[in-house]
Amino acid sequence: MNNKKKNEGQADFSYYGLYLLDYLRTNKFEQADDTAFIRERADRAAETYEKARLEGYPADGAQELAMDTLLRGLRYSRYDILREVVENEFSDEVPEEKREAFIHKLLPLVGNVFSVYDLSDDNFALSSDYDLLYT
Repeated sequence: MNNKKKNEGQADFSYYGLYLLDYLRTNKFEQADDTAFIRERADRAAETYEKARLEGYPADGAQELAMDTLLRGLRYSRYDILREVVENEFSDEVPEEKREAFIHKLLPLVGNVFSVYDLSDDNFALSSDYDLLYT
């Protein structure tokens, strides 16, 4: 994919928007194509940063709060969970060079399994629901 096509539509994203877009694409979240979602989250993160600085937070503290706002509820993607399961439980059955294709093929078939879990909970991996999903 050439860079012009890949970067199309993101030239006017803010720092937070570009960061979120990259995060969503890297972790294969469904929201990666939702420009309104990205802009709204980025705006909220920028507002959080500005408010924190006005309240006296140091730059790194304000940045931490802004990033928390930006990524809240986006800790676990269906893709990442499925990739983890395949890597940990089926590494002998699915060779590393075929895993990506296997995961992409399997993901639509297991979508309903994910629908009963709250993947937006940032502590999902620590919950008993994660254990149920994983097994």
